[in-house]
Amino acid sequence: MQTSSDRHEYPSHWEADVVLRDGGTARIRPITVDDAERLVSFYEQVSDESKYYRFFAPYPRLSAKDVHRFTHHDFVDRVGLAATVGGEFIATVRYDRINADGRPASLPADEAEVAFLVQDAHQGRGVASALLEHIAAVARERDIRRFAAEVLPANSKMIKVFTDAGYQQKRHFEDGVVRLEFDLEPTDRSLAVQRAREQRAEARSVQRLLAPGSVAVIGAGRTPGGVGRSVLDNLREAGFTGRLYAVNKALQEKELGGVPAHRSVRDIAEPVDLAVVAVPAPYVPEVVAECGEHGVQGLVVVSAGYAESGPAGRERQRALVRQARTYGMRIIGPNAFGVINTSPEVRLNASLAPEMPRPGRIGLFAQSGAIGIALLSRLHRRGGGVTGVTGVSTFVSSGNRADVSGNDVLQYWYDDPDTDVALMYLESIGNPRKFTRLARRTAAAKPLVVVQGARHAAAPQGHAVRATRLPHATVSALLRQAGVIRVDTITELVDAGLLLARQPLPAGPRVAILGNSESLGLLTFDACLAEGLRPLPPLDLTTAASAEDFHRALTKALADDRCDAVVVTAIPAVGETSAQDAALAEALRSASASAPAKPVLVVHVELGGLAEALSAAASTAPQAASTAPGAGQAPRPAERPATTVGGPSEASPRLIPAYPAAERAVRALGEAVKYAQWRREVADPGKVPEYEDIDEKGAAEQIDELLSRGSGLTLAPEDACVLLGRYGIDVHRALPAPTPDEAAAAARTLGYPVALKTTAPHLRHRADLGGVRLDLTDETQLRRAYTELTDLFGTPEVLRPVVQGMAPRGVDTVVRAVIDPAAGAVLSFGLAGAASELLGDTAHRLVPVTDRDASSLVRSIRTAPLLFGWRGSAPVDTLALEELMLRVSRLVDDHPEVVAVSLEPVVVAPGGLSVLGATVRLARAPVRDDLGPRTLPVV
Repeated sequence: MQTSSDRHEYPSHWEADVVLRDGGTARIRPITVDDAERLVSFYEQVSDESKYYRFFAPYPRLSAKDVHRFTHHDFVDRVGLAATVGGEFIATVRYDRINADGRPASLPADEAEVAFLVQDAHQGRGVASALLEHIAAVARERDIRRFAAEVLPANSKMIKVFTDAGYQQKRHFEDGVVRLEFDLEPTDRSLAVQRAREQRAEARSVQRLLAPGSVAVIGAGRTPGGVGRSVLDNLREAGFTGRLYAVNKALQEKELGGVPAHRSVRDIAEPVDLAVVAVPAPYVPEVVAECGEHGVQGLVVVSAGYAESGPAGRERQRALVRQARTYGMRIIGPNAFGVINTSPEVRLNASLAPEMPRPGRIGLFAQSGAIGIALLSRLHRRGGGVTGVTGVSTFVSSGNRADVSGNDVLQYWYDDPDTDVALMYLESIGNPRKFTRLARRTAAAKPLVVVQGARHAAAPQGHAVRATRLPHATVSALLRQAGVIRVDTITELVDAGLLLARQPLPAGPRVAILGNSESLGLLTFDACLAEGLRPLPPLDLTTAASAEDFHRALTKALADDRCDAVVVTAIPAVGETSAQDAALAEALRSASASAPAKPVLVVHVELGGLAEALSAAASTAPQAASTAPGAGQAPRPAERPATTVGGPSEASPRLIPAYPAAERAVRALGEAVKYAQWRREVADPGKVPEYEDIDEKGAAEQIDELLSRGSGLTLAPEDACVLLGRYGIDVHRALPAPTPDEAAAAARTLGYPVALKTTAPHLRHRADLGGVRLDLTDETQLRRAYTELTDLFGTPEVLRPVVQGMAPRGVDTVVRAVIDPAAGAVLSFGLAGAASELLGDTAHRLVPVTDRDASSLVRSIRTAPLLFGWRGSAPVDTLALEELMLRVSRLVDDHPEVVAVSLEPVVVAPGGLSVLGATVRLARAPVRDDLGPRTLPVV
């Protein structure tokens, strides 16, 4: 528990763990009065040159007055932050609020002077850049808008920290000192710099785990078969290229299974990069401490007994992560299956998988060890299209993913030259907002295929996740918009991965079908239609077709400008021989080489000989003495993995994926078509329009004033209308009508014709229940309608009736925006009415929405034809509707305090639209979010 330094409470939300440039971690926290000794010790380890750069004069030691000043802060006008490793300071930063004359000041002064000091041993690790991000976020929270810094010209490293941050800045040179001034408002460039640094740091932290120069297996026993001994044996048999050590307190031997053995990691004379921890959970803290003191860079914890075992285990897991981060280490696990890197330079199998998959171009991430085993087995068995030249590049099974998660692995895969396709099995997404951001960037460079487990149940007990109010279908739709290829089963995951790994993306949805079975061709045709593809009539080559016939037909189909992909169907001929199988495989491979820009897939039915020929051609069949898990059992037809046709060669390294069922092949092709379309669209994502009539400052002031009355409030209709009006959203005026006389007066004010409707929660937006009367042309009709409503539904106090002028006829729609705690800001659209709600016909986009997003949002609901002149009706003004969505998006994006907006109904007419109802909810904005400074998840 930290002690408050001055008049304000200790801001614990400023504490954060960060990943540094070299992949290690550090903790950033406020400096308090308890840190006097740490500060003095830190300063003594700083070189005289660094001290000179900080104070512009020789400054060998801190005086008592200095120590008091640097440890006593009010956390508003004076703030100090420290970066710590092992509980000791490695760097500090502080700001002091100043006025225009450069003197100490308080609000309303909005400028502060900032200064850094980094221990020489930790310079070059990106510590100052991380501290700048965090001190800038703190300053913005305390209403400081601008930083000033004075730096000696020779201190080029610190000048670079400021200039590279991406903020708009001014530079002056006076009296031998460079004075830098920069605004703290994030810019596109500063956010891009922050994201790039985050990616490099997190990718490097994963690389240290996947490409270590030395590994120690802690808990390796004498008897083969235990968890630790299995990992040790797997590492040795895979041919790990680095140094390998066995560690066990009970060992007296100097060697175990041909590997140097030690009783403690401290006894190892050389550095250890990675430790695999396989000891019972109660002994793990001692092991972690030994690893941290020895300088181990990362841990793979296969030990169980953590969050998956209940509340006590969950607290044990939190303590494990906190302890590891104290030493700057990252963790895969606990309860992890392990990691694999097939690179010839590494050959790391630090996992419980008994076989090392052959090198390839597919990255694999699985939160479940059991699913990881199944995936590795499917990818390895019968070639699976993934052994040989299309094998696995890296494999990570994260277990409880207490620290390293799928987000970190995505950062690594993004620019990993050895990975072309990423496959992920996820049971939970701890930070969907960040995952969506990273997925969008990754998918723009390489395919990302995801299958989600636990879709209809809670996340596994070991996973800490943010609660979301969004249904799974909505989250899935948002992921697809980010370019993620969403599939439902691990079979589909493998099927899609095989196609994307070695075939080009299709240019469109047109599919040619050819083969030697008319029935199989028709099944493929129907499957294409079901997937939204546009198949050409199948070409039946008859069962007498030879390999040469297949070659000619495939060559002709690929040359046809009317098709974007080809599906070849094949059934075995009576008495088919291995030679004929090999001939067909070679014919298909050579024909596909004539059109390298078009994908080719094969659907085969029980072609055992062909499957073997294809695997042999690709050099993917398991060796006789090395059988993959589960390979000894022949899979049933429904479970048979996709294989590959053809093989690597000088002329064509491309493999043709083959599937045992038409629907599996076509489903994979359909996903590839949709992904290719997304890639084309993301090249021109559109823009977020600027509207000159938006009053952002006025809206911010109004929100602050409203929230001063209390947090978590639904605005009164008048306040909601004013706030929306500041963003150019006009709400049709509605006047309260608590009595018939006041209803008549309201109608005279608005002018006839009018509508009378209730606003009671149980009747609101439910015209089907009869709570609305339209087209009332005079006072007599109005009073009659008022009496009918009160007779049917209750007193005016219950009904809360209002009178509203009639809007032009059109299509009733609903536009909503909500801030979800997990997914972030989401804009939703659908038609109004029970039918759309019942069918779930609502589309969603992540905020901020671009003009292209708004256009596609309008057209993505199933009932969209009603907006475009269905059955002869007049098309409505969809451009006005798109503009309304863009304005709502801007409102919630500019003001995170706006946590919910509902416009219902929005009547879209042939010319313009009318917003007839609006609800706005406000709440205090979160102190930190995904747009804030870099930070690891809180444990």
